[in-house]
Amino acid sequence: MDIKNVSSNIRRFRELKNLTREFIAGELDMSVSGYSKIERGEIDLTLSKLQKIAEILEVSVSEILNFDVTNIFNISNNQQVQGLGSKESNITNNSNIVDDYTKKYILMLEIEIERLKQNTP
Repeated sequence: MDIKNVSSNIRRFRELKNLTREFIAGELDMSVSGYSKIERGEIDLTLSKLQKIAEILEVSVSEILNFDVTNIFNISNNQQVQGLGSKESNITNNSNIVDDYTKKYILMLEIEIERLKQNTP
């Protein structure tokens, strides 16, 4: 997983939720310029910081790691953002999206485990 992609995904979620950099920085107890560096991918992001950002954005770490912007603009798969369809339909679509993110996250972890096994003496 590329840090630039993760950073970009954090920015996209923040923008989708209409939150300011100032708000997120305040919640993280850091400067706006420091937080901006996270969004630009200029500093390494710790897992604990990523978890805190996910909590503030009210999304899972998996969603941040696997965010696909095309889902936002795909009306048939994103009725919640568009405000269309029944509640049951929105719940089903959200479950499918979360399931997809979970599968991608598990796959990413499995790949990382294999990589670490290969680098172990």
